[in-house]
Amino acid sequence: MDITKEQIDDLNAIVKVIVHKTDYHDSVEKVLKDYRKQANVPGFRKGHVPLGLVRKQYGTAVTADEVSKLLQKHLDQYLIDEKIDILGQPLPIANENIDWTSDDLEFEFELGLAPSFEVKLKTKKAVTRYKIVADKKTIEEQLTHIRKQSGTLISKEEVGKNHEVTGTFTHEAEEIDNKTTIELDQLHKKAVEILMKQKPGTSVTLATKTLFKENYDLAIALDIPQEIADELDIDVNFTIEAINERQHAALDQDLFDTLYPNGEVTSEKELRQKIKEDYEAQFQQITARQFLDDYTDKLIEETKFDLPLAFLQKWIQESGKEPISETAAKDILESAERGFRYQLIEGKLIEEHQIQPKFEELKAFAKKTTQIQMRRFGMRDVEEERLDALVGMRLSNEEEVRRLSKQLIDERLLTLFEEKANLKNKEVTYEKYLKETQDS
Repeated sequence: MDITKEQIDDLNAIVKVIVHKTDYHDSVEKVLKDYRKQANVPGFRKGHVPLGLVRKQYGTAVTADEVSKLLQKHLDQYLIDEKIDILGQPLPIANENIDWTSDDLEFEFELGLAPSFEVKLKTKKAVTRYKIVADKKTIEEQLTHIRKQSGTLISKEEVGKNHEVTGTFTHEAEEIDNKTTIELDQLHKKAVEILMKQKPGTSVTLATKTLFKENYDLAIALDIPQEIADELDIDVNFTIEAINERQHAALDQDLFDTLYPNGEVTSEKELRQKIKEDYEAQFQQITARQFLDDYTDKLIEETKFDLPLAFLQKWIQESGKEPISETAAKDILESAERGFRYQLIEGKLIEEHQIQPKFEELKAFAKKTTQIQMRRFGMRDVEEERLDALVGMRLSNEEEVRRLSKQLIDERLLTLFEEKANLKNKEVTYEKYLKETQDS
């Protein structure tokens, strides 16, 4: 078999493959002989059909199939051996006049070549790296919430300020029938006024549009999808079953030990510091993802290179189970081009900075993330044997391995960007972070 490459330009090439009869003759003969053993032809006993007859009937189809297997195997190996970096897959150039009886069969394939380019990690404009911090107001709110959740309930005879009301929302036409507990500070002023002084066993009518301050609370209270809650404008019935006042837990060692066992916290000052650390930690992943996305956008914008767009459009058009129209392929390419560009940038960074994880590194990462997940469920001291078994199960799942690899690569890219990038560190409250990122 002879394979040669003809360079059309920097981004396109044609590969010519000549397959000699000696390359496929033996495998074709073997398949035909196997066919002969199984062939049922009138006038001949099974297994005694003349090979010439089998060759005449199946020879062309078998030859085409065996040659196709050879082409795929040797073309893939050629691209690896010659270190030819392509986009998509080689596209065969149609040839309807192949003489399958010829000693030499010639095939041609179009290649879309990956461009050469350089990734400069120092972008022209700095990218903001946010850190969400807990200010005094946030810490106080969190502390109040903790004391409230850990407090005790005191039954009340009528609804009063800051009370919790347990009852059932109903609406026959909308099939709403849900028991829930609501807090008065979740509600609009008009709903609070209706509920004040009400007693257990009474029913009131509440308008959904003036019920909760936040629509996600309405969805939870009525047990309906969020998209329905966003548009809902009806009157619902609310039957009160219980009224309670939640007495805040005292700031003492019992509360500290409940929240942080093993004597981690022994004073109100230490508790406030822990609240600050825990609050800020829960946003680390969000701000890291934001920075990674923002920096990726900047890299794509500033890393200039051409793509073999005509080839890619043709590849999209022809590579599916069924060919699609030229217009549809063009639309797909337009929406996918940014992804193509980032895949190339990411691939270059992974190679240049040796970011691709080895198996042992992936295994260690899977073990670390498994331990974190189990701690969230209160399982801190898991036996090593059980932990290894759980990690083994995760690594036996191909989809999970891909997900873990992507997660680890993203972590390493984040570290690389933070070390090398032109970034601007900025500490903000959560509210300020939402405002700045949503407005940008």
